[in-house]
Amino acid sequence: MASATPEEVGSDLVAEFKKNGAKNVVSVNLSREQASLPESGAILSDAGGVYFAGGDQARITKALLDTPVHRKLLEIYENGAVIGGTSAGAAVMSEIMITGDEKRTVPEGHDFETIQADNVVTVKGLGFIKAAIVDQHFATRKRHNRLISLVAEHPQLLGIGIDESTAIIVNPEGTFDVIGEKDVVVYDPARAKIQITAAKSIGISNVVMHVLLPGAKFSLKTRKILD
Repeated sequence: MASATPEEVGSDLVAEFKKNGAKNVVSVNLSREQASLPESGAILSDAGGVYFAGGDQARITKALLDTPVHRKLLEIYENGAVIGGTSAGAAVMSEIMITGDEKRTVPEGHDFETIQADNVVTVKGLGFIKAAIVDQHFATRKRHNRLISLVAEHPQLLGIGIDESTAIIVNPEGTFDVIGEKDVVVYDPARAKIQITAAKSIGISNVVMHVLLPGAKFSLKTRKILD
């Protein structure tokens, strides 16, 4: 649903999941009107997992946010269904979602060159992860500035930047495991001293940064790396 070509991407993903052993897979592309129907959540009644493909994460939230389908997604997640996604499908997981836009008007290729308050555009995400803001393609696309800006504005939350060909598996007890090929960056501003000037420049000190390699385990509750 995040893709500009959802039917094509859906068909390809169905084939890929079946190739990897899933026996009953369907792709779904819902409009806001369809997702808002009272009976729409029933499409997920027997789902053991839901996977969101890449593209533009705002397409997903525009169609699903606060609809019966969204409420059903949260319900099946709480009951043990696996919810996953790549790129845009990772961004929608947190309660505060990065849209990929900023408020400054900048020339092409000069996105997010500042660490600045009230600049990174966010909207309400699907809310499977409540303790952190999730960013993706992180180190590869040099997205540190926007995540640092957001954790300075939301110091109660962690910032989790997931690089390409890498994933986190969030476990029921509130930990996550890093798998894949690259790394996951975590910003923890819980004890940080934060200054935001009248010009919206951000100063931040004593923020904790972790760079986690595949095989690492991290607790979202204690904000510590686990052995």
